[in-house]
Amino acid sequence: MATQSPFFGKRDRDTDSLTSRPAPLVGSGTNLSGTPVNPSSLTAQQGGLNAAAAAPVAKEGGSKLTVGPNIKLKGVEITDCDTLVVEGLVEATMDSRLMQIAEQGAFKGSAEIDIAEIRGVFDGSLTVREKLVIHSTGKVTGKIRYGKIVIEEGGQISGEISFGAAKPSLQAAA
Repeated sequence: MATQSPFFGKRDRDTDSLTSRPAPLVGSGTNLSGTPVNPSSLTAQQGGLNAAAAAPVAKEGGSKLTVGPNIKLKGVEITDCDTLVVEGLVEATMDSRLMQIAEQGAFKGSAEIDIAEIRGVFDGSLTVREKLVIHSTGKVTGKIRYGKIVIEEGGQISGEISFGAAKPSLQAAA
């Protein structure tokens, strides 16, 4: 007589506690690896930010592309992507709502973004329509246009830098 494995068929609801927990969402109280973080509990030495430098919280629900560590994505045009999370290397052209570059991540190319949060390296042409946040480990080089900018102590920015990257619909109306 064979016994039924707990991995096949019906599962007991009481023993299925691992799958009943919702996964943490990146951008809503989590770091780039998905680990929950309470920003108010962090000190400045632990990477906490003051209210003026706090990174914007991403609204979940749109299309999202995550390029994981040790992944190289080259020679592409990224379209219809609401959120791009870069933990590896991306060489591309893109237009998106939110871009997050992790500490070990790098982006080379051209990007038009509403909100950019840089902890790694960006090299190329960057237009940030709303807010550019460069963390202490971030390095941004190239042609940079921004609406608002926050640079943590230690963050680096160099190249052709200019203010005034409003949304195209706002510029056309003016």
